[in-house]
Amino acid sequence: MSLRATTSQTVGPFFSIGLSRLRQDDLAGAGVSGERVKIAGRMLDGDGKPVLDGLVETWQANAQGRYAHPEDNQTKSLDASFMGYGRIMTDDDGKFQFTTIKPGQVPAPDGKTLQAPHIAVSVFARGLGRRLVTRIYFPDEPSNSGDFALNLVEPARRETLIAKKAAGERGVLEWNIILQGPGETVFFDCGL
Repeated sequence: MSLRATTSQTVGPFFSIGLSRLRQDDLAGAGVSGERVKIAGRMLDGDGKPVLDGLVETWQANAQGRYAHPEDNQTKSLDASFMGYGRIMTDDDGKFQFTTIKPGQVPAPDGKTLQAPHIAVSVFARGLGRRLVTRIYFPDEPSNSGDFALNLVEPARRETLIAKKAAGERGVLEWNIILQGPGETVFFDCGL
């Protein structure tokens, strides 16, 4: 008897069966310090159609720039009620939204410079063989110009990583995930 290789499987489409109870779209409950923000958007496929069974996971530092993780040994303070992790599902129109706080700056991999405030994002959807990794940056943020990861991206494509202020809604940012084609979101080949 020998073992045969099987074909690879995609991630999905069964997120609602096993993951809906793990949904976390309000990252900043009462008492969490920092500037409150709501991020709303849509996940679209290469034809511009909504991805109705997508999953977005987020990871970020708190307002002081420290992660709720044992390997973050900075002396910055932690918020006991802020974990920095979110899991958001898309709806039938491909829409998603979550509330959080604007994160503080964290050290870059070189340990000497600081990264611009950002939220790390993992994207899961039907047809993807593995997760896609990207980031959300904040509009009008002066430190964006010196961020090491943002500077890895061609200037013309950086706008896909920077959220936009939603028209007429204070404290709401719009950020869309375009999986491929014109306006495709920049995805990284590593766990940035």
